[in-house]
Order: sequence, then structure tokens, then C-alpha cells
Amino acid sequence: MPVQRLVPTQEAADLLELTRDIARAELAPRVVAAEADEVFPREVFATLGRAGLLGLPYAEEFGGGAQPYEVYLQVLEEISRVWAGVGVGVSVHGLSCFGLVTQGTDEQKQRLLPGMLGGEQLGAYCLSESHAGSDPAAMRTTAVRDGGDYVLTGEKAWVTHGGHADFYKVMARTSDHRSRGISCFLVPADSEGLSAAPPERKMGLTAQATATMRFEGVRVPADRRLGEEGMGLPIALAGLDAGRLGIAAVAVGLAQGALDDALAYAKERETFGVPIIEHQGLGFLLADMAAAVETARAMTLHAARLKDAGLPYSQQASIAKLVATDNAMKVTTDAVQVLGGAGYTRDFPVERYMREAKVMQIFEGTNQIQRLVISRALAKGGAVTTAVAPAEFALA
Repeated sequence: MPVQRLVPTQEAADLLELTRDIARAELAPRVVAAEADEVFPREVFATLGRAGLLGLPYAEEFGGGAQPYEVYLQVLEEISRVWAGVGVGVSVHGLSCFGLVTQGTDEQKQRLLPGMLGGEQLGAYCLSESHAGSDPAAMRTTAVRDGGDYVLTGEKAWVTHGGHADFYKVMARTSDHRSRGISCFLVPADSEGLSAAPPERKMGLTAQATATMRFEGVRVPADRRLGEEGMGLPIALAGLDAGRLGIAAVAVGLAQGALDDALAYAKERETFGVPIIEHQGLGFLLADMAAAVETARAMTLHAARLKDAGLPYSQQASIAKLVATDNAMKVTTDAVQVLGGAGYTRDFPVERYMREAKVMQIFEGTNQIQRLVISRALAKGGAVTTAVAPAEFALA
């Protein structure tokens, strides 16, 4: 079903149309086989990079698209509507570039960003450890200074693109201080001592490689550290706010895809002489699914517009991630219900959508952590802020 969108410029409308064209031509023909065979689609990210879709929210001088976040997230949604695993990968790649964009020196940006944003290099984000998921300050991976290098030792769990990335954004402990003892590094994939464990065998997103990365005395030049020593955790947490919006957009796209398929089936499948959508019980189910998708989209774009306006958006990012991923779980489950027994088979993609939705309630901070963030923000209070939106919008 068509999605009516408000975007700020004609350029943004053209970007969304380009994204839909690429999704139809490059993603849709590959997704079923790649997910079934668990094959990581590295070439797809190169295609997206050449089209300028990997660096949309970043500056043009470094190869980015200089687009507001509200546009970037709608592009991400269109990708995820066809292939959620690729949408997750685009979001994680953007998160892997975030620290360099916000904390890197001019020399680091000039040297590293063009390849990262242009699709020549794919990034991965290394924060979690097996014992330190929702509590990243408990990490044990260390980075010890040795002359002009740091030596990294430890393991990072649940790394998206693990074993396939060209660089890894790594948080590692440089002192014993719990919150100010962590630093951020960009580690090349070909570094000696860096290796990937066998990929995780996951319920969903099976074409998206996820692995534990092992750092066994990996030497990293000091000019690969981002920001000051000890500032890694603030860099990570700032990036997660933006990353949560990325996952919210992926969840919206996944839910929209599930609604599309369920609606198409309900219009074609007949019982008692009429299409099943004309039976009120099923029609109401589809109406609730549509309401859930629109609600998630609205919250995600609201948070993005706050970010674009330079206003605080951390609480709204958590709300968007919570609402969008919980709604995606419900919508994909209901899509299976609409298709009945057929929906439970692998002949239709809705069972895959349901499996993919589950992890979105878990990564980029579990939804229980989002509720913690939101409740703490409520406890602190805060003023309601107002920003003036641009006057010109285009429909896409």
C-alpha cells in the first residue's frame, strides 16, 4: 500500500523514490534466498553506498548526503520494508561512523570518512560483552598504551557485521574508572590478532552476520582513538540515541511490509463468497495493524525532527524505539494470523517478519532499558520545548 509522506525538499522526495527503485531492483529479488541460506549480502551495501544512501545524515564534504535525520530515517524505513536485515546493517554502519563524525579530528575525518560513507568500507560497532549488555560500564576489554599504540585485549559480543566489516568501532577500558575509564577506537579489520568467532545461529535476520569479535593483543595506532582518553562511554551513549531512532525506523519498515502482505492476501483470499477483508473481525484486525504502523512512524519522525532542530531528544528516541519495536512485534504476529495456516509456513514471508521483529525489542537497548530511560527522564521533569518547522514540504 502507498505511504503518504511529508518531506522537507524535492531532493528528499527524489531520494525516497531512488530508494524504492533500488529496493525493488536489488533487494527484493535476493532477500528470500539470502535469508534462507544465511548468506551475508555484502555487495548490497556497496550498491547502497554508490547510490549515496549510506552516509545521508553526514556532511557532503566527507561524502555524505547532508540530509536531515527525518529524511534518512524514511529512507531506512523504505529499505527495511523490503529487507529488514539490510536496514539493520545500514543503521549499524551509520552508528559505526557516528563517533568519527562527532569526535574525530579534521585529519581523521578527511582520511577515513570518504571510504566509510561511500560504501567502500563497511563498519561494525563493538560495545556489548557477554557479561555487559545493558550495563556497558561493566566491560572488561582493555586498551593499554604502549608507545604510539594501544594494545586491545578482550571479546565483544553480538557484533553486527562481525567477520565481514572493514573496520570496527570499539569501546575498551583504558583505566579502572567505571564511567570515565573507557575509550573509543576505530580498528581496521585486518589488524593482527583480531578474529571473529563462528556467527551466531539466530531466530531471525539470518543473512545478517552477528558474531563475537576477539581481540588478542591487537595493536591500534593512537591516531585511531576517537576523542579524549576516557570519553568512550559518553561517545557510545550519544551514538545510541541516534541508533535507537535507526532501529525504530527499521521496525516501522518491517511492520509496513507485514501490513502490505497481509492486506494483499486479505483482498485476494475468499471465504463464504467474499474477500476475507470484508469480514468485520479481520477488517478490524487490519485496521489496528495500520494504526500501529502509523503511530510508530509518527513517533519516530517526531524524535528525528527534535534532533534536526538541535533540541533534546533522548527521551523521545527511547519512546520511539519502544513503541516502534513493540508495535512491529504485534503487527507481524497479526500478519501471520491474517494468513492463517498459510502464514505459519515458509511459503509466505510473514513468518520471517515475525521472527525478525523479536530481536528489535532487544538490541540497541532492550525495551525494558528504554522504559528505565523514559521513567528517569520523567522523574527529572523538564520543560516542554517548541521549535519552528520549515514552511515548505513536499509529498513523496
